[in-house]
Amino acid sequence: MDRVQEKTEARVLAWCRQAGLFAPGQRVAAAVSGGADSMALLRLLLALAGPLGLEVSACHVNHKLRGAAADADEAFVRAECARLGVPLAVCRAGEDGLPDASGGEAGARALRYACFARLHGAGIDRVATAHTVTDQAETLLFRLARGTGLHGAGGIRPARDFYVRPLLCLTRAEVEAYCRALGQRWVTDETNLSDAYARNRLRHGALPALRQANAGAERNLARFCEKAARAGAYFDRAAAALLAGAAVGPDAWALGPLQQADPLILEAAARALVAPHRDPEELYIRLLCQAVRRGAGAVQLRPAVRLRAGQGCLRLETAPPEGPAACLQEQPFCPEKRAEYPLGGGKVLCARLTWESFQEKTQVVHKKDLKNVADYARITMLHPALTLRGRLPGDSYRPPGRGLSKPLRKWMNEQGIPPEERDRLPLLADGSEVLWVCGAGFADGLAPTGAAGLVLRLEIESQTEE
Repeated sequence: MDRVQEKTEARVLAWCRQAGLFAPGQRVAAAVSGGADSMALLRLLLALAGPLGLEVSACHVNHKLRGAAADADEAFVRAECARLGVPLAVCRAGEDGLPDASGGEAGARALRYACFARLHGAGIDRVATAHTVTDQAETLLFRLARGTGLHGAGGIRPARDFYVRPLLCLTRAEVEAYCRALGQRWVTDETNLSDAYARNRLRHGALPALRQANAGAERNLARFCEKAARAGAYFDRAAAALLAGAAVGPDAWALGPLQQADPLILEAAARALVAPHRDPEELYIRLLCQAVRRGAGAVQLRPAVRLRAGQGCLRLETAPPEGPAACLQEQPFCPEKRAEYPLGGGKVLCARLTWESFQEKTQVVHKKDLKNVADYARITMLHPALTLRGRLPGDSYRPPGRGLSKPLRKWMNEQGIPPEERDRLPLLADGSEVLWVCGAGFADGLAPTGAAGLVLRLEIESQTEE
């Protein structure tokens, strides 16, 4: 046996046992895309099926997003599984009751989970995915750049539900070396070579730079993830005790104990309250903690679900605010992940990101169109945590073309905005600095410069009933 092959299989066997990924007699399906990572996963599971007592099969998901290239990958996986004598289940987007993969990465992810859930329901005990130490490092860097807490810093966990990651002890380079030692071919998804995706830019730029600084950078980052995960579990236990002690009724907690809690424990408690209703992104956690400390405010989790602080309690409310004078509820604004934001009254704010090159436009007809267009790279550099909300005391705004900042209240007086409309006017803000006002546009200094770049466009549209 080749030395690389022997060493790699021994390391993965030890890791699977240490992490408790499998039990003897289990049926395991390897998620095989055809890439080097997934082909190594399949070959390693076949090699270790005896020592681990596993029954190994494979599954392949054809997202149908890459046309003939996707079909070629499917054909490759079919041929390799036939050559290795491995049972293969193929799932194709939009077929046999499966969803399509529209909606970009989120749609593709939803399709994969639907396929894997179907396998699990059909008797597969574990679905093994080919995440490596390198994927772990990329995930950590991506989440840190986007904004995350301990849970996000914990990265990819070795096991979750019926999913397991047997390759989280190997780097991508080690995986490819194992394939070469076996003479195992693989295919390359051309989208992995493009820098159009943020994760690919990290893969092609940040990680090589870190490896130059320290050859063990990937493993060091992965080791940090493990420490963060253990710390997160500790704070989860403390948060559960805090919420149990503060409970004053169904879906209601006294603000006093929450306000007196250690900030890290309060953040963990906020995450526990948000997670059942939506992805607990760091921005939602921060907004909820701010509302608790102020003793007032609300965070909209879904159109009909919010957490509201007031009158000494934090309450989970499952009905939208009523009445035409209701204020717009504060919610994180992240157009990379969400394109539509309900405003009430049958209106929705649509946020679109496009890569454009703005030439100087002197025609008068364009001026109105451009007031709701901004240089998104500049916004994210200066204001990484935006919220969509109504006005608050202390807000300030730099009207476009004025070159000065003034209190939002004073600006509204100057514009003659009726008092009954002011609390319902949608705003984008970073803290007390307002960057966009519905009807007035983006603040001074945020217009596109004319160079090619990422552009944010905002439009108010009417919701339609289907």
